[in-house]
Amino acid sequence: MTFAIKTEVGEPRAKRFAFKAQKTMYGGKRVAEGDTIFVFASENEGGRGLIARGIVTSAEAIAKKRGVARQTPRVSVTIRRTALAKRPLGRNQLKLFTVWHDGRPATELNFKFYRQATNKIVGISAQAAEYLNEFF
Repeated sequence: MTFAIKTEVGEPRAKRFAFKAQKTMYGGKRVAEGDTIFVFASENEGGRGLIARGIVTSAEAIAKKRGVARQTPRVSVTIRRTALAKRPLGRNQLKLFTVWHDGRPATELNFKFYRQATNKIVGISAQAAEYLNEFF
């Protein structure tokens, strides 16, 4: 499976990224070592959207807190960057894709990342991965 993460990125051109206790949605909790992952620098923290593609070098599930009924699963990941994005792709480019069931990969990304704008790791379809690969 392929994944994407939208989060605060301190150094967009770094060769390695480490993100601790990231929320997961849409299958994101299944991220594992060796998986391909696309990195989006969150616009909520001054980022510009898609910045890199990489390989997950470690993934560790965070234990749920006792006594809390509803918790979003969290995972800490480290990523080795394999490519930098050559074209922009973020909220501005994806906001036009709002017909949620049209089957387009851009709509899938808009739905998973920007319908609910929290930072997160998400599982993405093969079609969305192909679409994202066009930006490298």
